[in-house]
Amino acid sequence: MIAVTQKAAEHIKHALATQESEVLPLRISVVNGGCNGHEYRLGFDNEAEGDQKFDSEGIEIVVDKESQPFLSGLELDYVETLEGSGFIFKNPNATSGCGCGKSFGT
Repeated sequence: MIAVTQKAAEHIKHALATQESEVLPLRISVVNGGCNGHEYRLGFDNEAEGDQKFDSEGIEIVVDKESQPFLSGLELDYVETLEGSGFIFKNPNATSGCGCGKSFGT
């Protein structure tokens, strides 16, 4: 299960509203890379065979089969601070992370 906070959902819905193409689900995936071995990826994409589908706060989310074990229990939030704003990933599967919050280890 993946959860999206209300604040994150507001920003995702705003991004969807500005797109001129069809409304697509939010794809959350994990790729090799970053300081700690894995990086998160966010984007709008069609559902593919083998994807797991979630709905949270009215946001349709798809996750590929390879990323599913890394993302179980993930909470996607959006924060605004004096230093900047953006999405943050609260991942109970991560055993280490980096300062930017976009990379994690397991």
